[in-house]
Amino acid sequence: MPTTIEIKLPPAELQNAAALRRAVSRQGKIPEADIADVTVNRRSIDARGANPVYRLRVDVWRSGEEIAPESPPDFNLRDVAEAPPVAIVGCGPAGMFAALELIELGLRPIILERGLDVRQRRRSLRAIQQDGTVDPDSNYCFGEGGAGTYSDGKLYTRSLKRGNYLKALQALVAHGAQENILIDAHPHIGSNKLPGVVANMRQTILDHGGEIRFGHRVDDLEFTDDVQALIVTGADGQSYRLTAAAYILATGHSARDIYALLHRRGLQLEAKPFALGVRIEHPQPLIDRIQYGQEQREENLPASSYKLVTQVRDRGVFSFCMCPGGLVVPAATAPGEIVVNGMSLSRRDSPFANSGTVVAVELEDLAPFADHGVFAGLALQQSVERAMFDSGDGSQRAPAQRLTDFVKGRLSRDLSDTSYIPGLHSAPLHHLLPACIYQRLQEGVQAFGRKMRGYYTEEANVIGTESRTSSPVRIPRDRQTYQHPQAASLFPCGEGAGFAGGILSAAMDGQNVARAVAAKVKS
Repeated sequence: MPTTIEIKLPPAELQNAAALRRAVSRQGKIPEADIADVTVNRRSIDARGANPVYRLRVDVWRSGEEIAPESPPDFNLRDVAEAPPVAIVGCGPAGMFAALELIELGLRPIILERGLDVRQRRRSLRAIQQDGTVDPDSNYCFGEGGAGTYSDGKLYTRSLKRGNYLKALQALVAHGAQENILIDAHPHIGSNKLPGVVANMRQTILDHGGEIRFGHRVDDLEFTDDVQALIVTGADGQSYRLTAAAYILATGHSARDIYALLHRRGLQLEAKPFALGVRIEHPQPLIDRIQYGQEQREENLPASSYKLVTQVRDRGVFSFCMCPGGLVVPAATAPGEIVVNGMSLSRRDSPFANSGTVVAVELEDLAPFADHGVFAGLALQQSVERAMFDSGDGSQRAPAQRLTDFVKGRLSRDLSDTSYIPGLHSAPLHHLLPACIYQRLQEGVQAFGRKMRGYYTEEANVIGTESRTSSPVRIPRDRQTYQHPQAASLFPCGEGAGFAGGILSAAMDGQNVARAVAAKVKS
């Protein structure tokens, strides 16, 4: 059995095998001459001291010990072409991982995805970036792989106990993701790499008898005491009826039409807390200097990140989806709205750093939208997104202020350089945001500046609006069976149902729901 040891290395020695052995030996437990092999199983950056270091958790084998080779995981996939069908609405991480799990369990997934496959989806992204044209069915949120595919591919989650975290990571590696995601404390694939991984996952599903229908949108469902069928509009514009042994709803946090459909059919929904705010973009070298204490970042260190949180008037104000070396992208899902998100490529080599900076919105904050009932949070989201759009020229140019002007409540005469391709225009975000959001952001970013000296600077742009952090609606389900309380065959899943908050947590939720479906169908 190996001995597990915690060590640290300077960045320049991270890839040096001899330095790794010396660091192990310095721990005093194993002489260097007795070390047969060292395997890193966890790594993270510690920049708290004067010089950043890598902290590593390693397994060490002594001379004479048998080194057990790592065997690739066996996913036990089988041919399910003739198995009972399970319909999955949505081809994001929750839907795709549910499909893979169903195949392992001997059921046939049929995925309905309103958007396009990852390759064709690029045209939709080009249209919104360059022409300001929003396709309501194919965009940064809708399409194969879901919102995470073209908005960064970060895999960090704190929800390790919600499911089989390692299995989800191993599945991504098996389909082409880099192996370092298995050991990094904050794993990341990148929006240039993840589409290939997603395409490989699609092929696995198809090769084992599953089916994926792109450009197929669920417009209605037959419901009495349970869901009897889905009414689907296909890519050819023709409507058809789809029946299955069970129905998994994995539609993501922006499928507002699905919430409206369920409500129309009398299926219970719940309002839930969410967060809303802005995206703040700094020059990446500035963030590097603050975090690493180096005038110029050492070449063996990655673009630095940050995570900031404070409390302002009983509400959390926090950074969200921080993208070091990244880009700000337009994430609207319908014409007439401005929504922004962040992404980065695998190398994280953009000269900019950006992060969502948002305020927690609790149910009591939705009183001005009480007439909308369970959709009060959606109404707040939409009102802000439309205000941002109406402040501009009808394109996807986003309203922005310099960070210092934002805090002082004044219009910026000019703006800093940006990664946001459609462009920015100076606008009074302090008026466009609800007062309860703006005032907390105003205090919150000043607190961030005190925690992280140099963060509060006129070099940073504040860009509106970061509104799709999570769904403001939950589709309820039983904690044990994962079934909707009014429909035994309906299984809400992932971010859109209000039970996940990122790629990995959605993937694990998809796995859990698939197992619950199998338990019902095979009972």
